[in-house]
Amino acid sequence: MTGDTGPDSVPQGLRQLVRASELGIVALAGIVGVLAGLVVIAMNAALQALHVLVFRIPDAAHLSITHGIAPVLLLAGPVLGGLAFGLCARSFLRTAASPPVDPIEANALHGGRMSLRDSLIVAAQTLFSSGVGASVGLEAGYTQASAGLASWIGRRFRVRRADLRLLVGCGAGAAIGTAFDAPLMGAFYGFELVLGTYAIPAFVPMMTATFTAALTRELLVPQTHPPLPAFATPGLVDLPAVLLLGFLCALVGIAVMRGATLVEAGFRRSALPAYLRPAIGGLIVGAMALWNPAVLSAGHGAVYHYLAADGTLALAALLLVAKVTASSVSIGSGFRGGLFFASLLMGVMAGRVYAAGLELVLPGLVPAHAAYALIGMSALAVAVVGGPMTMTLLALEMTGDLALTLAVLAAAGTASLATRRLFGFSFATWRFHLRGENIRGAHDIGWLREITVGTLMRHEVPLLDVDTPINEARRRYPPGAAPYLVATEAGRYAGMVAPATLYESGDTPDAAPATLRPLLRFARTSLAPTATIREALDLFEQAEADALAVTAPDGRVIGLLSEAHAVRRYSDEMGRRLSELTGERLD
Repeated sequence: MTGDTGPDSVPQGLRQLVRASELGIVALAGIVGVLAGLVVIAMNAALQALHVLVFRIPDAAHLSITHGIAPVLLLAGPVLGGLAFGLCARSFLRTAASPPVDPIEANALHGGRMSLRDSLIVAAQTLFSSGVGASVGLEAGYTQASAGLASWIGRRFRVRRADLRLLVGCGAGAAIGTAFDAPLMGAFYGFELVLGTYAIPAFVPMMTATFTAALTRELLVPQTHPPLPAFATPGLVDLPAVLLLGFLCALVGIAVMRGATLVEAGFRRSALPAYLRPAIGGLIVGAMALWNPAVLSAGHGAVYHYLAADGTLALAALLLVAKVTASSVSIGSGFRGGLFFASLLMGVMAGRVYAAGLELVLPGLVPAHAAYALIGMSALAVAVVGGPMTMTLLALEMTGDLALTLAVLAAAGTASLATRRLFGFSFATWRFHLRGENIRGAHDIGWLREITVGTLMRHEVPLLDVDTPINEARRRYPPGAAPYLVATEAGRYAGMVAPATLYESGDTPDAAPATLRPLLRFARTSLAPTATIREALDLFEQAEADALAVTAPDGRVIGLLSEAHAVRRYSDEMGRRLSELTGERLD
């Protein structure tokens, strides 16, 4: 990752004012919220313009529910758009020094540092992918651009690591909240998915960002949604059915994530050049769109349509399979985007399939299918994206029905638990896992990687040749002179020697070894200077060692690290992280 450092444009006095007061961070969060609202407005307008240009739909229509589009456009749009995307992506990859960092990875590994340039490129790629009909959501673009701007602002003010992570969370949460006209949901998106914790000091900045973003959109482009049906609230007697729906949605979500990975692996194993793969994926999606346009793009309009529209079991099942396939193919073939928006439509159809199936088995048990469609929408999104409270609050802000929201919460909790136990990842963290990154969420683990053995080790090392006579070693290091000794052979590490073992035989010449060689320990165990503090602590535990030598790749001894020092530094850093969570501001 390359950061946009550049010259500072903020005067020192203003930077110090922000650092010295929580109100300064709240003010920055408000600015971030306004920018996030503007990002969502601009991207939505650009997306609609692309849909109108590519598919010739009316200006105010939603692509996913517009029928009568010319078949040639349904095929040509995703295919030619995929080809253009592939060619542009190939040019970008040739010049990119490293893959773009998304908000979750930025907060987990980089202390909130993101490249603004890379973030804007990712947002443009996401916008184009969804604009030509690929079955991906714009949420990746919303959050990438907004969080990138937040990170850029925070770094210009040189805010603390915890505050920079918070601003990134504010940017992402404000963007999602604005997209759904649900500021509470957006705040919890920031908490659960981008910060990885419900820290009390983060509450006011987060709510400030999401509400200023919502206000910005309301003032500039008021958002309207199709009317929702009257939802029949499930009662306690329906709780087993609700919990079972949550579990089944978890299975569907896992299948979606696995499916995208399998499709991507299949494309990699094929002989197709990488730049042609999006065009092939677009051809598959376009062919399915000839049957129903709901498979196109994010499907935001289709979510509201199918929440209200009753249909047959066969139609719901076919749409569910089609959307799962279209999203897996789009992601797997190389289009850029997320599965959040797409998972909402999949969840609606999963809920309708489930309700229709219950109706066949137990007539009269399901009074209205719409409620189960809403519950399925939230539960499946939890399985794919994570964030049970995020999706529960989305249902609450969509319907205003608290009793129905409790049923949503039960299903969302079940889906979250089942996904963690059976799969262990959300879509974002699963992608990190495939890249070899051990990230289970946005919790700040980057500091563990930044503290390396090379930064902790002592450079002054008491060295002795392995063939040094015992009497000579005693003379050079009398009792108490050094807590640890390192032996070398031909200039390379040979092992550790405990100083006490030099004197265990007392003054009896026959009992004492002639040289240090018989006293060597940990001859095959040493630390690399690039190892993290966590890796060092694990090696100390495994070797049952109090100290270990630090060696270069060629075997030369370059330092010494004790377990006590590593544990003390680890504890100090953990204390700093706890202080950040509890709101204690440390300079």
